[in-house]
This record gives sequence, structure tokens and C-alpha cells, in this order.
Amino acid sequence: MTDSWANFGADLHLDLSAGRGRRAGLVEALREAARSGRLAPGTRLPSSRSLAVDLGMARNTVADAYAELVAEGWLTARQGSGTRVAERARPRPGKAAGAVPVRRPERRGPSYSLVPGTPDLSGFPRAAWLAAARRALTHAPNDAFGYGRDARGRVELREALAEYLARVRGVYADPERIVLCAGFVQGLKLMSRVLRARRVREVAVEGYGLNVHRDVLAAAGLRMRPLPVDGAGARTEDLAGAGAVLLTPAHQFPTGAALTPARRAAAVDWARRTGGLILEDDYDGEFRYDRQQIGALQGLDPDRVVYLGTASKALAPGLRMGWLVLPAGLVEEVLAVKGRAEWTSSALDQLTLAEFVRSGAYDRHVRGMRQRYFRRREALVAAVGERVTAVSGISAGLHAVLDLPAGTEGPLVQAAAWHSLSLTGLSYYRHPEADMPARDALVVGYGTPPDSAWGATLAALAAVLP
Repeated sequence: MTDSWANFGADLHLDLSAGRGRRAGLVEALREAARSGRLAPGTRLPSSRSLAVDLGMARNTVADAYAELVAEGWLTARQGSGTRVAERARPRPGKAAGAVPVRRPERRGPSYSLVPGTPDLSGFPRAAWLAAARRALTHAPNDAFGYGRDARGRVELREALAEYLARVRGVYADPERIVLCAGFVQGLKLMSRVLRARRVREVAVEGYGLNVHRDVLAAAGLRMRPLPVDGAGARTEDLAGAGAVLLTPAHQFPTGAALTPARRAAAVDWARRTGGLILEDDYDGEFRYDRQQIGALQGLDPDRVVYLGTASKALAPGLRMGWLVLPAGLVEEVLAVKGRAEWTSSALDQLTLAEFVRSGAYDRHVRGMRQRYFRRREALVAAVGERVTAVSGISAGLHAVLDLPAGTEGPLVQAAAWHSLSLTGLSYYRHPEADMPARDALVVGYGTPPDSAWGATLAALAAVLP
């Protein structure tokens, strides 16, 4: 066989069979390309002159091959539009004789969702992001289009984040101690591998939390010990024996409790005394409504706390943008497990976010979304406040906890599903080995629906509650 390349706007490999004449081989190769779909219907073929040059054939040979395929209906030729692959009806799948067609029920997702963990994606600042992307692309250095040399990520974004996190979250963030990653889960995977390499065997986790985070720790071979969670956050006085702890101190997920100063101090004292590490998940620290911002735990001891942040709640999870602010002695260990094979989001997206932060657009967007979520929270409390036992966890974040009478959580979640409303109960987030009193509640992500669906979603929730 002789393989030759012809330029069809994109390179297409034509298999010209040996033993056939040049014309016959070309006819069969084009016919097979059209039959298999490698040449899609409507694709414009090159002129006979161009293809003849590409294949080293006489022009008349190519013209005759085209004419034969036009006659067979594989190609069409019109004056002014060139030669194209014909639009051909595809055969329908055959049916066995006597077979009775089976109608499968149409599967539809819920019409409304109040599942927490996602911001209002309709609020993504498209125009401002596009403007930042244009500026970033205009001024991007040439090496931004290469493979990249620094596994920590683009220095422009690390510098912008260092200034922003220090100003807004009270984080000590030297750009050299920041490693960019593709979101919180990848950051946790990196830290899990570091902990394993350090021979850590047990990590304390909060009694309420996300299964996906626990799965990451388990996949690294780390045992987990759940800490009881109450109105003061996780019981950090129970950390003895653990080598590390994963906490959401500013706004415990999902209960919404803020870790008290005494328990913050207990966690830091434990880390200093034992050499343990605190992994701080600051997933929604920018969204606080009722009192002054609570700074990040990392500010109390930057050498014992690993700060993990993302743009998932403030902007959108689809950006796949996260960061670790590391103790100085941990940077090389994280880079060693990250390596050159496990990179992060694209360099151009990093440069765009850097420009977005430096220009003040990030601050403006967060302020605008904070007002939107505050109004939703107020509407939620007004709509359900007298129909549930209590509403808690609402001083910050994008979700609220609606406490319910004992034994009613499961039936209400099922009733919501019947009303095409997606809800999760607090028990869904409970660690199976957590030693805590039972608590029936709904975790309502009021930040999730788009603005256009918020009113109907709230009405659907009100219809479900007794």
C-alpha cells in the first residue's frame, strides 16, 4: 500500500491500494473516506489541480475520479461551489422480524435544585472576564504559550493572589509559597500524597463533610477519625493521635458553624506541639453577611497550616482554578508529588484571572454576588422561618441549614423529589463513624439556582415543607 497525504483544509490520510491503477485507487480511497464518515457530508474537496499536485498524479486522473464518484452519488459538483461530499441518508438500524418496539421512559432531571456546593452560574461575569482575557492575551509573554517551566504555576497569578489573600482573608501568602492547582480536590490529592510520604497514617476530619474529600484521603491509604461537630465547629481538643486535620474553620460545611477562637487556638497548639499539619478549606470565606469577616486560620501560624482556596464559589467551578498556600518547608515536597505530569489549569486562564484580580474586577464581582446571595438568604428565611424548627448557618456562605422535627428529614427529601426539587438532608454529609447526636435537617443551597429560577425554586421548597 502507498499512503499519501492530501490537504482537505485539515490533513486527511488517503489509503491508495497497491496493485490498482492510480485512478481506481483514488476512487476507492475517496469512496471509503466518505462511507466511513472521515469525509463528512458537505465537506468541500480541493480542486482537481491541487489534489493532483498533492498526490503526484496527472490532473486528468483526479478529474476522472471525481466524475466517477459524482455519477455514483458520492460527490456533488456545482459551478461556483466546487466539489463536495454528497449529503446521504443514513440507513436506519434494522429490526428483528416480529420484534415489538420497546419504549423506554424519558428520564428527566429535577426541575429545581437547592443542592449546595455550586454558585449561581448565570452570574458569571462574562463581559468583564472577556475584557480581562483580551488584556491578558495582548500582554502575555511568549513563554505563556509553551509547556511551562514552573510547576507552581504562572508567577503573575501567584503574585496577584498573594496580595488579594493577604488583604481580604488575612493569609500570609508569599508568591513563592503558592502552588496553583485545578481546584480543591486536586490540591487535597497532592497533600494526601505528601502526608503519606511523611508516614502520616491518620487524618482527623469533621464529622460532617463531603464524601469526595473523604474518598481522596482513603485512596491515599490514610485512615480517618471524625471529630464531633457542634455549634462551635469541630472539636479540635480531640486531635491527639492524628497526624493532620482537615477543617473548614470559617464556615463549617455543611452546618455553617464558625470555629470559635478557643478551638482555633487548640488546633494551632496541637499542630505546634506534635508537628501535625492543618489543612484549611476556605471554600466560601469571601461571602459573609452579618458580621465582620473571620480571617483565615492560616494567619495564626503559616508554618503549620496549609491554606486551600479556589475560584469555584466566587466565580465558577468550571474554571478549574485553585491554589495551595504552603509552609515554606512543604513547597518542594508538594512540587515533587505534583511533578511535571500533573499540571494545572491553562496558562492563559491563569493570566486572565491574574488580570481580573489586579484590575479590581474580582472585588467588584464578589461584592455584587454577595448582595445577590444576601437577598436570597433573606427571602429564604422569610419563606420558611416559621415552618421549620430553626434556620442556622446563615451568617456566611451560599447555603442554610433548616432544622426539622425528628424523623422528618428522609420523608421531606423524598417529597421534594416528587415535586421535581432536588434537596439533600444533613445526614447525607455525616461521617458513618461520627459520634454525634442525630440531627434532622435540610441543607439548602440558595446560591445554586439561576436568578430566573429563584422565585419558582423557593415556591417549590415552600410547597414541600409542612
